[in-house]
Amino acid sequence: MEPEQKQLLHLVFGGELSSLEGITFKDLAKVDIVGVFPNYASAHTAWKAKAQATVDQAQTRYFIVHLHRLLDPEPVKS
Repeated sequence: MEPEQKQLLHLVFGGELSSLEGITFKDLAKVDIVGVFPNYASAHTAWKAKAQATVDQAQTRYFIVHLHRLLDPEPVKS
């Protein structure tokens, strides 16, 4: 039996920004919380889908937050 792998939680979210020069959201009530994912690969897949779906909306951006780094700031050991 393989040992259980540690969850490396990632949050994907985004929305319309006030300007292209910063990362201030135009309306926090409309921020799109895509979800929390167990690893970077699945978070990246979700981020990419949202980013591609909003490619025609120049001021809409999506981000990946490495929640595991906030919850456990020690470096991940392989």
